[in-house]
Amino acid sequence: MDAGLKRDLEEKVRAGERLSREDGVALYESDDLAWLGGLAHEVRTRKNGDVVHFNVNRHLNMTNVCTASCAYCSFQRKPGEKDAYTMRIEEAVKLAKAMEGENLTELHIVNGLHPNLPWRYYPRSLRELKAALPSVSLKAFTATEIHHFETISGLTASEILDELIDAGLESLTGGGAEIFDWEVRQHIVDHRTHWEDWSRIHRLAHEKGLKTPATMLYGHIEEPRHRVDHVLRLRELQDETGGFQVFIPLRYQHDFVDMKDGKVRNKLQARTKMASGAEALKTFAVSRLLFDNVPHVKVFWVMHGVATAQLALQHGADDMDGSVVEYKITHDADNFGTPNKLGRDDLLDLIREAGFRPVERNTRYETIREYPGPDRELRETPQPMRF
Repeated sequence: MDAGLKRDLEEKVRAGERLSREDGVALYESDDLAWLGGLAHEVRTRKNGDVVHFNVNRHLNMTNVCTASCAYCSFQRKPGEKDAYTMRIEEAVKLAKAMEGENLTELHIVNGLHPNLPWRYYPRSLRELKAALPSVSLKAFTATEIHHFETISGLTASEILDELIDAGLESLTGGGAEIFDWEVRQHIVDHRTHWEDWSRIHRLAHEKGLKTPATMLYGHIEEPRHRVDHVLRLRELQDETGGFQVFIPLRYQHDFVDMKDGKVRNKLQARTKMASGAEALKTFAVSRLLFDNVPHVKVFWVMHGVATAQLALQHGADDMDGSVVEYKITHDADNFGTPNKLGRDDLLDLIREAGFRPVERNTRYETIREYPGPDRELRETPQPMRF
């Protein structure tokens, strides 16, 4: 990057001036990751100090049966396929109760777009989960699922959200966003929910007082300009509603372990490479710099690997996804090198090792408990070599 442009971008960031589309593309073109990460770190420190937020959550996928066959997805199954499943509500409640340990504060629920389940299954499932786990926040359903509910119920999204909120819904999930630009989206998404409906549904949720996350699936067939466009669309919606709490870049995954039945459902991997660690860190940094009106940027360690997740905390992220036990939507982020469970103590250690102070939060980003930061004496004292 030209030294003059680098200086201009630094001045804009430090003055709190909003970056443009052209600025975002220029940042992606920079090969100076240390400079880029340092600039993003300045912004995350200004917004969140030395804190890294986390929560203790579990993921619940009540069905993997889906009418869509999105190009990147290995999770979906068609009715009658060997690994297809749909839980009775009683099963889902039993499984959720079994996840209750460690002072669980959030249940994260995402499903396939099931062709035959009745609409009433979904509010009933929330009511029974809330009755069984009254102190646990229910973060459930993507905008794509809400759009699907409109189709199967004949209700409007506004009516659907009202009923789900009455049943215990505290937040939508951020999924279904992927990449909004149609140039890319038409090749990766196999359902009807695109930017117009995704934004409409999140706008409605925000009007009803819900705070929601936003996501971006990167590292497949998109280009940096598509990532910039994606963030700027969300930034404009955030200017309007103020309802996004956190932005979550999600690294596209190759299909390492979901080929047990011999079917490769991920249609992209033959012509793609997963984003490298450096590209992941650049994406976090540029996202933090562009998305100036969202308070938090989260790294989902399942999709990035633990080491890259820790580094992301130095490149703009201030939130680390919680103590996931089982995540079926994707799988090992670094080909069998990533654990499938991190407990509270594991997260505390990871955050401190990265040099930050852990703060446990709930779904609304209210502080539950603050923990001591890293032991500075230990960090500054030479440690013995380990062999």
